Amino acid sequence: MLAYNMRLALKSFQRTPGLTMLMVGAIALGIAACVVTMTLYHAMSGNPIWWKNDRLYAVTMDNWTPGRPFESTRPQMAPPQLTYQDALHIGASGIPLRHVVMHRDRGVITGGTAHTRPEPVSTRLTTADFFAMFDVPFLYGGGWKETQDRAADPLIVLSKQENDILFGGINSVGRTIRWNDYEFRIVGVLAEWFPRPKFYDLNTGAFDTPEDAYIPLGWTEVLQRPPKAGSHSCARAEVVHSFQDYLNADCVWLQMWVELPDAHSRERMQAFLDGYWLQERKAGRFQRPRNNRLTNVGQWLVDQQVAGTDSRLLVGMAFAFLIVCLINTVGLLLAKFLNGAAITGIRRALGASRGQVFAQHLVETSTLAVAGALLGLALAALGLWGLRTMYSIAAQFGAAGYQELARFDFSSVVTAVALAIVAALAAGVYPAWRVGRLPPAIYLKSQ
Repeated sequence: MLAYNMRLALKSFQRTPGLTMLMVGAIALGIAACVVTMTLYHAMSGNPIWWKNDRLYAVTMDNWTPGRPFESTRPQMAPPQLTYQDALHIGASGIPLRHVVMHRDRGVITGGTAHTRPEPVSTRLTTADFFAMFDVPFLYGGGWKETQDRAADPLIVLSKQENDILFGGINSVGRTIRWNDYEFRIVGVLAEWFPRPKFYDLNTGAFDTPEDAYIPLGWTEVLQRPPKAGSHSCARAEVVHSFQDYLNADCVWLQMWVELPDAHSRERMQAFLDGYWLQERKAGRFQRPRNNRLTNVGQWLVDQQVAGTDSRLLVGMAFAFLIVCLINTVGLLLAKFLNGAAITGIRRALGASRGQVFAQHLVETSTLAVAGALLGLALAALGLWGLRTMYSIAAQFGAAGYQELARFDFSSVVTAVALAIVAALAAGVYPAWRVGRLPPAIYLKSQ
């Protein structure tokens, strides 16, 4: 029976090709708009490590001056980074299951086999837990140990992209390269990894690309110079005569995250922060009201104004556009079915039941919905390709990372297409029911 109804649907399409294309196009445009906006929404406002949202917490403390908050428009917010002395002291608490203290720097790598010229690289100096804490995937090898971090061992982890440039993508673990004229041994190569947004460090842009290389945080003191990248802010003018003065200054430039698996560990960590704050306050620091925070990833993105309401409004507008398209489709289907009611009347007179007539028209609607969904996906792919091209051009002017947002998001595609097909089928129910209720005698007399 299904094959028979499909043949009837195809014949119906052949009789009204223009109207059929109009309805398929309307459904496709609505689906394309939803897929594109939902893809961008998930990329820009989603939590890239949602499965650890109740375990990972950014650590912040308000060390700014009493009369001048870090953000004048949001005085309740503490600086998003910590000073060197605060980060190291908190990291030595031993309370978190894992902890990460890190900052960004720049360097130059030489020594690859496939690329012999000096290669400028963005570099993250970090503690050893970075890779396990953020579930960073490895293609070859792994990270380093905590003891090697404290000792500032000359170890380096490369991104997949950097390993492709330097070594043509082969397993380079164990090879030696030079980073800023220091000899480093490669211990790991990352697999493809691009958290969107880049939650662990938003200072260089929420959609900035991850770093090319990773070395132990202990190298901060070995290098004896301030980092050449990242964000640096000082609460007040600092007198700096040496690098040690820079490390001891009340300037924030390091990011800190902790992994706290349960409520008890969170309470202990909060108590430790408050105790340290009180100790430093008595010593003359932390003159603003106490504002020590442990912020999970989801709330962190909201606080740092990455996950806002603009994207939600765009998604709402896209679905409103889809609804308008479907309402138009309902009107077109009803007009089409009523126009063909004479043929339906003959089928009824020959013995077809109302249920069979309803099923015939519902199959026709389903075919339109599927065709509209497929065309909508093709249009969405075209739209995302256009956005990627635009973002790639913008990347040449400093807006790097945004081109990675405009890629198909599986959950967005499934959600939008499923909703559209269900909505299109629902839109076809009334026209199919209406034509099935018409008395056949009226049309038989007119023939």
